[in-house]
Amino acid sequence: MSSNPDPHEPQAPRRPRLLRAEGPRRSEVAPVELFFDLVYVFAIVQISHTLLDHLTWLGFLQVAVLFGAVWWAWNYSAWAMNWLDPHSGAVRVLNGLLMLAALGMSLALPHAFAEDGLLFAACYVAAQVGRPAFMAIAMRGHVLSKNYTNLLAWSASAGALFLVGAFLEPGPRLVVWLVALIVDVAAPRFQFRFPGLGSAPMHTWPTDPEHLAERNRGVFIIALGESILIMGFTLAELDPIPARAVVAALLGFVGLFVLWWAYFALAGQDTQASRGDASTRSLRSAFAYAHALMVAGAIVVAVSIELRISHAESSPAVVLTTVGGPLIYLVGNILFLRSRTGSVARARYVAAAALIVVGVVGLAAGHAAPSLVIGLATVAVMGTLAVVTQVTAKQTAD
Repeated sequence: MSSNPDPHEPQAPRRPRLLRAEGPRRSEVAPVELFFDLVYVFAIVQISHTLLDHLTWLGFLQVAVLFGAVWWAWNYSAWAMNWLDPHSGAVRVLNGLLMLAALGMSLALPHAFAEDGLLFAACYVAAQVGRPAFMAIAMRGHVLSKNYTNLLAWSASAGALFLVGAFLEPGPRLVVWLVALIVDVAAPRFQFRFPGLGSAPMHTWPTDPEHLAERNRGVFIIALGESILIMGFTLAELDPIPARAVVAALLGFVGLFVLWWAYFALAGQDTQASRGDASTRSLRSAFAYAHALMVAGAIVVAVSIELRISHAESSPAVVLTTVGGPLIYLVGNILFLRSRTGSVARARYVAAAALIVVGVVGLAAGHAAPSLVIGLATVAVMGTLAVVTQVTAKQTAD
């Protein structure tokens, strides 16, 4: 009796060769992913220094656009590795090329709105177009191939705008790049719907929540680590190092510690949020969007620490960065909790209100308020939040 399959019988879909293997170790972050993230240590340092050199409202908006592009390139790379086999040679080469693109973006960051605009745009477009093109081919026979074809169309459209903007003067460039970034970031919100291609709804993107969570925890730690680098470099440049600068650095370290504590009490392993809604739609909001705000907040905190080390008196820049960093971080917290647990996050609203009060008082006091006092008040608010988060998490677990 013939053992050949009936040609009329429906065949099971072919499993892509580069698809990550299932198993108990599927969620582990592979060495190639950790290596990839090292480039973003440099990227975050560059973003912080660029903001320090452009402490105006226009400079803040420019840096926000640059950070958005850097974050979105990292975010899409992290999601791609959610499905790709990290042991594959082709996947490792892909990560190496994406690292080169990220390095080029990082090098161009300080002068992206001047002579290095084309380098920044070209590296961003190379990553954002090359990655989905690779995925669409590598995942043939899987729903992800069609999904990444849609994503490719969106990213190519945004990429064209980035390249056009690189040839414009700084003002028009900012407008065009902002529109391009909005197009790229908004694609998931519109289910990647594109003329002639249909849509790629979020439920058709099978995800591994713990793998994504671990990648995002890692990049948040990188952002905090960058603050420690800035503290060290700033102190090393002072000769002699005044006692006030040492106190400011110690206060900055305590602030980073409580920020780390508050984050992992909220989003660490085995927390209520980590066991929350695991739908792809929820994960998109919790990691692609909420973590962007949390990492951005950590970067602004790094800037505020350097300002407080080098400036004894308060200024609008010192007050706004000292209070603004934790506020941006808290907005990310609120979005993260709402996405994964649906909770209201009352403690974070209270902390945000307290920070706003600190900011208003600091701006009203002007130079009369030492920068250390503003920093101490902010650390007190965030430290209290960290303790409340830890206690609440323990009570929930019990």
